[in-house]
Amino acid sequence: MAGFDPDNWKELRRLGHTMLDEMFDNIQNVASGPVWQPMPESVRQGFKEELLPKQGVALSQLYQQFTQTVLPYGVGNRHPRFMGWVHGGGTVQGMLAEMLAAGLNANLGGRNHAPVEVERMVIRWTATLLGFPETATGVLVTGSSMANFIAIITASRAAPDGVQMRANGLNGRKLVGYAAQTAHGCIARAFDMAGLGTDALRRVPINAAFQMDMTALRAMIMQDRAAGYEPFLVVGTAGTVDTGSIDPLSDLAIFARQEGLWFHVDGAFGALARLSPHYQSALDGMEQADSIALDFHKWAQTPYDAGCVLVREEGKQAAAFAQTLAYLSREDRGLAAGAPWFCDLGPDLSRGFRALKVWFTLAGFGTEGLGQVVTNSCNVARYLADQVDTLPYLERLAPVALNIVCFRVVVEDENLDTLNTELVKDLQESGIAAPSTTTLHGKRAIRAAIVNHRTTEADIDILLDALAAATETRTGKTLNRE
Repeated sequence: MAGFDPDNWKELRRLGHTMLDEMFDNIQNVASGPVWQPMPESVRQGFKEELLPKQGVALSQLYQQFTQTVLPYGVGNRHPRFMGWVHGGGTVQGMLAEMLAAGLNANLGGRNHAPVEVERMVIRWTATLLGFPETATGVLVTGSSMANFIAIITASRAAPDGVQMRANGLNGRKLVGYAAQTAHGCIARAFDMAGLGTDALRRVPINAAFQMDMTALRAMIMQDRAAGYEPFLVVGTAGTVDTGSIDPLSDLAIFARQEGLWFHVDGAFGALARLSPHYQSALDGMEQADSIALDFHKWAQTPYDAGCVLVREEGKQAAAFAQTLAYLSREDRGLAAGAPWFCDLGPDLSRGFRALKVWFTLAGFGTEGLGQVVTNSCNVARYLADQVDTLPYLERLAPVALNIVCFRVVVEDENLDTLNTELVKDLQESGIAAPSTTTLHGKRAIRAAIVNHRTTEADIDILLDALAAATETRTGKTLNRE
């Protein structure tokens, strides 16, 4: 069978069953294989040389190519010892929802159909989960980069006379916003894409706990106002990318309200710590934000991609994004009914049915189940931190706020930055474990982020054993492992 052959449904069904069964097996046994393995140059070259087919290729042949050239060389985030970046591990519920959504092929930019109601339900659930009113608006997007962008656009339009900027641009206004030095790079990128300029984002110094320094923030705003700038936004981070630290959200909420600033929280992964009874208090103040960005494809384990932005006050998002084009006119009934549409709440008109996999994941696990995932991840991270603090050849470089541990190997007479950088690459290429690196206070750190619902303390033991062995091999020195 090649191309689109409507007469061969029997073969399609057989092959579909095979694909599904084999992917179930692959997910079930994912921990038995390597976390990651380098793609052979011959495979990489094959993609570079593959020509666009003129005739249809049989689905069975395409599937064979997938299993041989794609499946073995993924990034590895389904594996319990993938700890390098904050990527969720995915779920079977989410995988099956993706299949159903693709079969339905719905466009959720708008129109009057059931998938739109599913997304509205998911947004309402998310608002409830994060302490927002049910009247809050929101939209599912690719991830927190887009969610933060939408929030910053919305915040700028909520400034005095801000809606006029949709037609007039900045027109000489000097809007400025504030985020900690530890804020994710997508915040500065959002300022760039919004036309505000990256210099309009003031980077606030941090304290010893890697949190925004409130005294520095106050001083910077006073200085900017005195210089004729117009502060409009402060961004708090719930779970920084390097250390997982949480800015003082309650203090920021009070301060923003006093100063007439829009308070936005980038909670890409940390916002969902609210699911855990043990860690939700660390997010006190987040529920007072004007907007929140978060990802379901991180701690909620939903397959990529599934980000979300919420805006507290109804109407603010639509004021920033809604259009009035004749061909998109809304009706009181029929397919063009059901306003407002999701295209009124963000830049995308063509939108996939992300809400189905979020629904299946949230409902499949329940808030208690996902809360336990968060708790377990943080507990495993604290187990790692305890081991690091105990072993004499390891040094922890930052407090552990949630699920990220930053540490390094310390061996005498070695260039520690180079050593730790090479050790991480050794671990990744071994396939045993995949942490990443970062730099804290000028020191190169090994960074382990515990996000996957499959990760246990046993995986930490495997990581540390492999790290010790790699250190001894690279340095030729025997470590004291007691």
